[in-house]
Amino acid sequence: MLGTVNGVAFNLFGLEVKWYGIIIVTGMVLAVWLATREAKRVGLREDDIIDFMFWGLPLSIIGARLYYVIFEWEYYAAHPSEILAIRNGGLAIYGGLLAGGLVMYFFTRSRYISFWKFLDVAAPGVIVAQSIGRWGNFMNQEAYGGEVSRSFLEKLHLPNFIIDNMNIDGEYHHPTFLYESSWNMIGFFLLLWIRAKKNFLKEGEITFLYVMWYSFGRFFIEGMRTDSLWAFGVIRISQLVSVVLFVVALGLMLYRRKQDSTPFYNRNEGVK
Repeated sequence: MLGTVNGVAFNLFGLEVKWYGIIIVTGMVLAVWLATREAKRVGLREDDIIDFMFWGLPLSIIGARLYYVIFEWEYYAAHPSEILAIRNGGLAIYGGLLAGGLVMYFFTRSRYISFWKFLDVAAPGVIVAQSIGRWGNFMNQEAYGGEVSRSFLEKLHLPNFIIDNMNIDGEYHHPTFLYESSWNMIGFFLLLWIRAKKNFLKEGEITFLYVMWYSFGRFFIEGMRTDSLWAFGVIRISQLVSVVLFVVALGLMLYRRKQDSTPFYNRNEGVK
């Protein structure tokens, strides 16, 4: 369709390199860079971040794909050759986060590092990577919402390239990828602002705030999407997970606030 963004960035030795992959990798690289900078300020080693990524990144991708395939098993059972075709999309963020968190737990235990501090170091980078990654969905024309009119999109003061790419099969759709990307970027700056306050947050609370912020926004945005993963055909999986994670994060934050032994998340500038 005229005006639709081309999802292929370039061809390399006959292989199509898609914008989806480039954008996802860009978000990951930025997340690692932010985490390594913060690690030095809280007394962790940059090497710990890099070493974790060697294990956490591939296993998170596997978790994200496995999560997606499980809840779309009817399709993939009939098309098994596409199970590994992640270049076409199909990575579930919650699956990646859950897998990455599990890997991080065992990694920090093996290094005698505070699990909560490590999570706090990673959280802002993760949410900004999620914000960037949603533009990969845009390039693939996926993760969009229900039908709307062109005039509705124009009233949002969106550039034409976004409006045109939201015309799918002759109908315009909510740019839910953009809603979530914007929500995540706001959350990123809020986390940085709150984190800068000395003796304000306990260890783990940057992570809890991240989880609550992301889950709250995802719950409502997911309700607008047309490509949700469903459980038993009656409930959107991501909305259910969002509610559970929000409640758990809030509960843990309130409980640990009562524990005087929980240290504050202190950023010591200049730690080498």
